[in-house]
Amino acid sequence: MLTARANWSGGLHFMCKADSGHTAEMDVPLTIDGNSSAPTPVETTLMALAACCGVDVVSILTKMKCPPASLEVRADAERGEKHPRVFTHIRVLFVVTGDVPEKNLQRAIQLSAKTYCSIGAMLGAIANIDYDYELRPA
Repeated sequence: MLTARANWSGGLHFMCKADSGHTAEMDVPLTIDGNSSAPTPVETTLMALAACCGVDVVSILTKMKCPPASLEVRADAERGEKHPRVFTHIRVLFVVTGDVPEKNLQRAIQLSAKTYCSIGAMLGAIANIDYDYELRPA
């Protein structure tokens, strides 16, 4: 079992801590009475998706002996109009630089999307997720 804690530190700001001991701050925008001092919980969910996919793709490409020189994972999400305003559509874009065969990149993305990324699996239960890539030479 994983445990996360969020301790209120005033306003609508929280200090969060995971079992691993790592911490993160979360806040909300000024327009919702926050201080905009940290990412929102919704933003961190989208960042978690991007990082989860990124970890998978780098790991898989490294095992295929074609690690990227650089990788940026962009996740753009649309949300519903009514509360709880869940994600309805997400586009994940992998911007890969390096000598990575396109078929290997496609396979790595497919494995992340269909098998390994637990964040993607959870979000995919409520939103359509499209995966795309840009492959750039080193």
